[in-house]
Amino acid sequence: MKKSSSVRDLRDRLRREFDRYPEGEKLPSSRDLVDRYGVSPVTVSRAIAGLAAEGFLVTRPGAGSFRASRRRPRRLEDTSWQEVALSAEAAPGGPRRTVDDTGLLATLSAPPSGVIGLHGGYPHADLRPERALTAALAGAARRPGAWDLPPVEGLAELRGWFAREIGGPSGPLTAADVLVTGGGQSALTTALRALAPPGASVLVESPTYPGLLAAARACGVRPVPVPVDADGLRTGLLADAFAATGARLLVCQPLFHNPTGAVLAPERRREVLRIARKAGAFVVEDDFARRLAHTDSAPLPPSLASEDDHGTVVHVCSLTKATSPNLRVGALAARGPVLRRLRALQVVDSFFVPRPLQEATLELVGAPSWPRHLRTMAAGLTERRAAMAEALLRELPGLEQPVSRRGGYHLWLRLPEGADESEAAAEALREGVAVAPGRAYFAAEPPAPHLRLSFAGTSGPREVAEGVRRLARALGQG
Repeated sequence: MKKSSSVRDLRDRLRREFDRYPEGEKLPSSRDLVDRYGVSPVTVSRAIAGLAAEGFLVTRPGAGSFRASRRRPRRLEDTSWQEVALSAEAAPGGPRRTVDDTGLLATLSAPPSGVIGLHGGYPHADLRPERALTAALAGAARRPGAWDLPPVEGLAELRGWFAREIGGPSGPLTAADVLVTGGGQSALTTALRALAPPGASVLVESPTYPGLLAAARACGVRPVPVPVDADGLRTGLLADAFAATGARLLVCQPLFHNPTGAVLAPERRREVLRIARKAGAFVVEDDFARRLAHTDSAPLPPSLASEDDHGTVVHVCSLTKATSPNLRVGALAARGPVLRRLRALQVVDSFFVPRPLQEATLELVGAPSWPRHLRTMAAGLTERRAAMAEALLRELPGLEQPVSRRGGYHLWLRLPEGADESEAAAEALREGVAVAPGRAYFAAEPPAPHLRLSFAGTSGPREVAEGVRRLARALGQG
């Protein structure tokens, strides 16, 4: 059993035992607990510290541990006044914010016990570099000045690494063009606030990542959809959308688009930059999936930022999906006066990314294990993608089969016309599999019902296949 599991198990057992003690009663000593439960002193110490942090007990140096006073929550008075206050937040005639986390929670919430998760956006523990992450954290703690105040832009060494990753070894970007951010979602929110004033229109792909739509609406800007097809953003409609809305910002995912998986075609890449320059607009390139290519993937196209000579592109990327949900480190890259605005907003919002986390990231990406991890993840994603494609064809042959892309972590399943995707997702959960309804991925009315099925969060092909079997039963085809 892992040490963390041992500590958690002991903490739960002690909580049940000590709950019978009266307030202020002294609890057994650490030595007694070591003997009684047959665990190490370190395990006991960590379990006691956890219970103290919860407020379940209090420790007094030299005296021992004591049962804390039981909390008696105060009765909450009438809060109906808040409805008036919250509904009146917008100035008359001003833009209205909508703060809605529904689409994000559909992918962030852990599934109940026994439920297979085909809804999430993060890799299974088997695909994470957990040993390398542990070593990186330990190495970061030993770095000189690890707890000193970092530059607000981020550590120069880490910014240089991101610049080379985004623009190529001899590309146009340098460390001076990069800001270290607290993950991709934070970077997207900063970019929206910096580049679009409240009430403005922002062009987005349709469908697109729900976190982008939620962030845009929370910033008080209006997302306007531009449809996507098998070759990515439909540039024939992009110029019309700029002209009709007066928008000065487009947010897109050229590589392994979420949720369709499309890769922007070469000729469209050039058109996106040309059309945006003509409109005097910025392009936010959300390059979230570059490290999620599969083993059978063709060479990846370069970032749009590496081909931009006019300061049009603001690049967003993150290491989170390729490592762990908890390594919330990413980057914003831009050139020209816009970088100063991006930096100012980030400083106002969060000051800076904690230095120990940046140091740990440098340890991780500089270790020999980093390229090995990326190859391991690519193999694991490839295996799971193939298993899902095969299972969908076998279990749901009557449905239009999704395109199986060679990168990313999900497939985009179109349901029959008239199907209720919310009810389908609810029935799937009753059958023991969690999926993400497609409605949250559209800024306007969706053309058809969809489900997004993620394979990255599963333990392997067998769990993928079983999840699809349960989904087929939920859809009445199992």
